[in-house]
Amino acid sequence: MEQAPGGSRPEARTPPTCYRHPDRETGIRCTRCDRPICPECMVNASVGFQCPDCVRGTSGGGPSPAAARPRTIAGGSVTADPRLVTKILIGINLAVFIAVQVSKTVLNDVVLIGAWPPAPFHPTEGVAGGEWWRMVTSMFAHEAVWHFAFNMLGLWWLGGPLEAALGRARYLALYFTSGLAGSALTYLLASPSSATLGASGAIFGLFGATAVLMRRLNYDMRPIIALLVINLIFTFNPAMSIAWQAHIGGLVAGVVVGYAMVHAPRDRRALVQYGTCALVLAAVVLVTLLRTAQLT
Repeated sequence: MEQAPGGSRPEARTPPTCYRHPDRETGIRCTRCDRPICPECMVNASVGFQCPDCVRGTSGGGPSPAAARPRTIAGGSVTADPRLVTKILIGINLAVFIAVQVSKTVLNDVVLIGAWPPAPFHPTEGVAGGEWWRMVTSMFAHEAVWHFAFNMLGLWWLGGPLEAALGRARYLALYFTSGLAGSALTYLLASPSSATLGASGAIFGLFGATAVLMRRLNYDMRPIIALLVINLIFTFNPAMSIAWQAHIGGLVAGVVVGYAMVHAPRDRRALVQYGTCALVLAAVVLVTLLRTAQLT
């Protein structure tokens, strides 16, 4: 087709660029103001995407783009893989378990020991001897295969739904707070020369938090209560030689922290949640210091 006399050749159009990042080409536009936006700037809306300015409102107030993102019941971010932290925790436990099987020296370095040698000698090993890391490393150490298998099964079964409900940061805070509370109560009440190990304190913390969450969501609590009762029966069975102090300490901490996580008021959510974790950890430190002073 020939060009009409006097007509002009159409100019090639360049792709639009993001109004906030002029160096980025994009084919996405805000559904409210029709301005081009790049993937970093776009915010999910009920229909299409909106730019940050429209989300905040023309006056600059209103919610930020982060506030428009979906949140869990505890205020955490919804993630693509809700079991990522749980998988990492299982991986750490597995790595330590393999190391313990390969070398017994590793086992001696990670178990929770209060004081060695026992009184009347001055302790040179154990928590009372300055080896504070044993409060944490013992949470990831297992010697028997059945012990490791049961704890990891509990971590997968309880941890996944809790991680999805709380969000990664809050779930991790719950796990470590419960585990350390179990270690502290064991250090306080168990024989200082006895060695304990395992993630049981943290797992019982997940039990407690799961019960609180199910009560909050009005779920049938009979399955979790029945499972908890069965585990407590094993805990206090003299033939099992289980450190019940870790189980009870973790359970109590899990209930307290779990309640704060799912019942915190929305306007002070982070303050209440992480403040409760800080208070429980402060109690752990206080108990540890008092017991250390008693043993030394």
